Amino acid sequence: MSARRRPGTYAVVTAVALPAGVRPFANVLEEEGNTWVVALADAERHGLQVGLIVAWLTLEVHSALDAVGLTAACSGALAAAGIACNVLAGYHHDHLLVPVDDAKRALAILAAWAPVRADAERGAGRPEAWEESDRGRGNSTSGAPPT
Repeated sequence: MSARRRPGTYAVVTAVALPAGVRPFANVLEEEGNTWVVALADAERHGLQVGLIVAWLTLEVHSALDAVGLTAACSGALAAAGIACNVLAGYHHDHLLVPVDDAKRALAILAAWAPVRADAERGAGRPEAWEESDRGRGNSTSGAPPT
């Protein structure tokens, strides 16, 4: 599985609202409060309560929003290696938030799936909802990395 690390280091925080000047990269609205993914530097500068410091990995395969099993397989492989993984489903790509100290190991685990992906592209057990990103579609992830 091809994945890349988005530049920067991120923090998962909770806050009713973000202070002025803090750019959110992801947001989940829950009954208990808002969860935000922001640049670590912004979280530290504004004294936000940091739940986890993460690296942001983007899976470089286009997957349909109703695809079954892709993120479960990725997070399961990382879990088997003792790596925490929080998944964000984007319209074009799936994203994995992993502890920053485990990012290189997580990328290596995902890259080890490359032979499996090659078999899948030849039609051996390829889930129909997974589409390769190397068919001229380019990278559709939005947002500039934090500084």
